[in-house]
Amino acid sequence: MKKVEGNIVDVFERRIYPGEILISPDGKISEILPTNKKYDCFILPGFVDAHVHIESSMLIPVEFSKMVIRRGTVAVVNDPHEIANVMGIAGVRFMLENATKAEIKIFFGIPSCVPATPFDSAGSELTSDDILALSGHDQFVALSEMMNVPGVLQKDAEVIRKLEIARNRKLPVDGHAPGLNKYELKAYAEAGISTDHECVSLEEALEKIASGMKIIIREGSAAQNFQNLHPLIQMYPDRLMFCVDDAHPDDILRNGEIDRLVKESIRLGYDLFDVLKIASINAIEHYHLPVGMLRKGDDADFVIVENLESFRILSTYIDGIEKYNLTVFPDLSNQNRLNYEGLNCFQHDLISFTDLQKPVTMEHIPVIQIKENEIVTAKYEYNLPSVPLNNLESDLSQDILKIVYLNRYANRKPQIAFIRGFGLKEGAFATTIAHDSHNLLAVGVTDADLAEVINRVIGLKGGLAVKNQNGIHVLSLPIAGIMTDQPAEHVAERYNFLNEELKRSGCILKSPFMTLAFMSLLVIPELKIGEKGLFDFNKFDFIAD
Repeated sequence: MKKVEGNIVDVFERRIYPGEILISPDGKISEILPTNKKYDCFILPGFVDAHVHIESSMLIPVEFSKMVIRRGTVAVVNDPHEIANVMGIAGVRFMLENATKAEIKIFFGIPSCVPATPFDSAGSELTSDDILALSGHDQFVALSEMMNVPGVLQKDAEVIRKLEIARNRKLPVDGHAPGLNKYELKAYAEAGISTDHECVSLEEALEKIASGMKIIIREGSAAQNFQNLHPLIQMYPDRLMFCVDDAHPDDILRNGEIDRLVKESIRLGYDLFDVLKIASINAIEHYHLPVGMLRKGDDADFVIVENLESFRILSTYIDGIEKYNLTVFPDLSNQNRLNYEGLNCFQHDLISFTDLQKPVTMEHIPVIQIKENEIVTAKYEYNLPSVPLNNLESDLSQDILKIVYLNRYANRKPQIAFIRGFGLKEGAFATTIAHDSHNLLAVGVTDADLAEVINRVIGLKGGLAVKNQNGIHVLSLPIAGIMTDQPAEHVAERYNFLNEELKRSGCILKSPFMTLAFMSLLVIPELKIGEKGLFDFNKFDFIAD
């Protein structure tokens, strides 16, 4: 019988007391006994990320788990939506298989919208038949974000069948519904949608809670909503969960994962037990996860922290095994290199800079206006003094840059539009992490620079690239063009280097690659770029040139 001692933080009884946890050989908590000893550490339920796309970290599940277990995360609900858009069921199966080797407990939502909209061009498709087949797998605990809002509201037959499959399997359905009016929201929630992680304002969150939905407060690398939503912690602690959704490894290694939201919530003065319930218990209960909550008979999944202010993680236990200890440097090596054969889907040939030239005939050009720390955009009207022009590359005086969308699954022509808010003064950068279909996106000052970074990424068959006066710098992502099996530290170091090169080129954003990645996500307001050029979310259609 294993014994672990410390100050027990009992979320259910809302008390803290000195005690010892007895762990049986099968990894269960057999007893939690009070003691009269004094301890300088605290034992709490492990943290649970209620909604994450592991692929957005650019890491495979094993390497992701090595990173977040150090931050006290014992379980995540992962939506493999990103790799499903690239590789279909084969990609989902890769994630499931790799997750079995992870240090933490990884559960999955079934991707509900692959592709995200009928307007997207993805590498694969998941039908309701595919969802039915996947729903029998034990690791699936939800139907992931239902972003086909028009399909729900218009009762599209395929969408309704997906919802019925989830209901029959008793799987919660996650939502993805920014900007709905109250009538649309009522119909959306009544379709069985139980959560939403897209709220950017307190007013929006309150409306969704009133409709019966639970709110997952998101703090990712690009979308950071905690600052606006944290008053909900006091108002509705039983209706909340925490998530990072999309976060890059440099951000997690530097700032933390769910632990950072816990620490910030406590710093703001919120009740400890409410915060821990949101960070752990609520997700376990909502998704019916086989994860311990620090009670007798539970799996021995818990963390030991130094204190209840810094929440510095001393140890993380999974099924009674100490998987992480602060005093033991973790093994960050990857001894089992992957065979990448069949784990990619990149078909486009190299391009010429002349392919990126676009005549301009309108005096008023709609431009994507990006917002710092948000994935929603606005529409900016750029006024040209004279038209027509044979080609417009950029206008640095007004921060107008060219944005390129290139289908990577077929040799189709690039789509060209304009974007504002990056602040770039020279060069270009490109990525194949581009939600949700993960086609290639690039932003740049000149067509020549754009063509150069695009061709470098095509040559890599996926990755990130920056071109400036110092040359071209890359991060290769050979697994589906969105992941690598390298350790988090390696990816973070390289990613930070690319960001620094962008700053040297004038970029003003904290997370430019993550921001760019959402510029093709058509289900987020207001302007985006896709398969046929600029897309207007409010009209839910492409804008004719």
